[in-house]
Amino acid sequence: MLERIHLSIVQEVEKQGSLTAAAKVLCVTQSALSHTMKKLEQQLETDIWLREGRSLRLTQAGQYLLAVANRVLPQLSLAEDKLRQFAQGERGTLRIGMECHPCYQWLLKVVSPYLAAWPDVDVDVKQKFQFGGIGALFGYEIDLLVTPDPLYKPGLKFVPVFDYEQVLAVARNHMLAGAGYVEPRQLTHEVLITYPVAKDRLDIYNQFLLPAGVTPKRHKTIETTDIMMQMVASGRGVAALPRWLVREYASKVDVVPVRLGPDGIAKQIFLGAREADFETDYLQAFIALAREPAASSATENLA
Repeated sequence: MLERIHLSIVQEVEKQGSLTAAAKVLCVTQSALSHTMKKLEQQLETDIWLREGRSLRLTQAGQYLLAVANRVLPQLSLAEDKLRQFAQGERGTLRIGMECHPCYQWLLKVVSPYLAAWPDVDVDVKQKFQFGGIGALFGYEIDLLVTPDPLYKPGLKFVPVFDYEQVLAVARNHMLAGAGYVEPRQLTHEVLITYPVAKDRLDIYNQFLLPAGVTPKRHKTIETTDIMMQMVASGRGVAALPRWLVREYASKVDVVPVRLGPDGIAKQIFLGAREADFETDYLQAFIALAREPAASSATENLA
């Protein structure tokens, strides 16, 4: 009764905004698409869409069907790819999701020897997800998640890769540059620059500022590390980043790291995957390579 084409139609109509546009993407006529969905509605005895002028609005049943489509279709596509790869004797692609913006240089130091050791595996890296990194794992958008903040959900497994310290990056001539450490109240007059991540997932907020009941003068988000460091070096703000990253940039721009609080903020980077896929040989090989001393010390060597 319910077939893959029905899920594809619901998903594509939602993406494209109309039956006509969806029909073009799916390479069917609009009449055939309409007939297919009308027949399904008759079988299910419920409407999928309600017409409002020229537009369509999903009913409660349609919303549920869309949620199923968003969850099931990526899994079906992945299954087809995997089976095709098995038939052709290939390994496929290791899709890595990044929730650690400053970790790309570390990732490059792992990917390079990995590709050499596994010539029949491609690597793809994603940073933006429809439902966050955990949702991307469950939705089969990615196979491996790089994150400093693992969420231990049933069906997922995380392993630590390396340790680092979160510090405050300030301009070399900043009044805090020579301090042994900075206290939360000292940031009340500062512009805090971060990556575009929800505040409740930012360590500078949930482990430093908010426990002290403090907020910065202003919060500004920047996507790229290079621009962020240029802003900090020019005195336009301060940023919370890994110590190894700040020290690396210190050789390029006038920035220095300052400890957050007398004890600092200790963090770890984790790799997470679906439990069902965790023993896949080429995924295990990547995790093993990432946990080797040579890989984990890459960040220390940048210090």
